Amino acid sequence: MLVLVQSPYIVWDLKYASEDNFTGKVLYNKASCYLEEEVAECLYKVAERARELGFKLKVWDAYRPLSVQWALWNHTPDERFVAHPKKGGKHTRGTAVDLTLIDSDGKELLMPTPFDDFTEKAFRSCQDLPGEAIKNRELLADVMEGFIGLPNEWWHFDYHKWEAFKPQDIAIEDLE
Repeated sequence: MLVLVQSPYIVWDLKYASEDNFTGKVLYNKASCYLEEEVAECLYKVAERARELGFKLKVWDAYRPLSVQWALWNHTPDERFVAHPKKGGKHTRGTAVDLTLIDSDGKELLMPTPFDDFTEKAFRSCQDLPGEAIKNRELLADVMEGFIGLPNEWWHFDYHKWEAFKPQDIAIEDLE
């Protein structure tokens, strides 16, 4: 069951609910963050670990309706960065989250690239970066216990039991 993600240690900045994304279009009619309940519980534990280190999580995307996945695919049909909708994708299952770390003032930590940067600098293996960005990328990966990082996107994490969930196409505004 998809649940609203709510925690004092998690901030939403849902990029697909605005034009501030790689398509330049609003794809969600409501800026609400949902995940499968089991995944949300795991993310709350991650947020607590981040809080213990003096940080919060900033979520850019979580559950994504299948119809939105099709819109992203039609814009950028590149499986290195956008899951093919016929395969469902992990966002459409409510088991993936795109996020970063922010400090106590709400400032994002320096990371390798901005969100949805489709260059090799976004790859977790990229070392041609400032040392601070590499350190922060590793810190984010370390706190994301229970999640597996996507090799091509430093910000993307899949819940380790994602296969137990089916893709869905419920509009975000219909989840309330």
